[in-house]
Amino acid sequence: MSVLMEGRLTFTFQPSAEASQYDDWAFYRNQFNSAFGSTKAVDFICVDNDRTWLIEVKDYRANRRTKTIDLGEELAFKVRDTLAGLAAAKVNANDQSERSFARKALKRNRLSIVLHLEQPDKPSKLFPQAVDKSKLLMKLKQTLKAVDPHPRIVDQNSLRPEMQWQVTG
Repeated sequence: MSVLMEGRLTFTFQPSAEASQYDDWAFYRNQFNSAFGSTKAVDFICVDNDRTWLIEVKDYRANRRTKTIDLGEELAFKVRDTLAGLAAAKVNANDQSERSFARKALKRNRLSIVLHLEQPDKPSKLFPQAVDKSKLLMKLKQTLKAVDPHPRIVDQNSLRPEMQWQVTG
């Protein structure tokens, strides 16, 4: 069972799933990102029986969104760069566990994109809803359709049965 942290959120993955914090990989930090000057990365990659999940985490419960880039565009860049990084890591990662994980991730028959989005339960002027989920989902479906025609936006309370993890925090 893998346990990964992103900010105040704890992701606990089922024993049947293998998960990794991709944006902390030595390959991403030291080889891939430095080769291109700047790339983006999703937070987690999870591999289960038949699917690879690319998981990006955003928690706007305590802090507002301050980036000027549209969240849908930001996620699309992260997905693109992560997939390119996985392809390169598969053959060039110095860390054998990262190389092996990249191979496993790229062998799966299905690729799924998940935005784990936490927003204030009770929006206020100080902490408004950062994102209109329905508009964002439409944007993600348009932008990411070549990778995953059915991206998902979830929070702690709306994880789907096929997702091999729980979130607390």
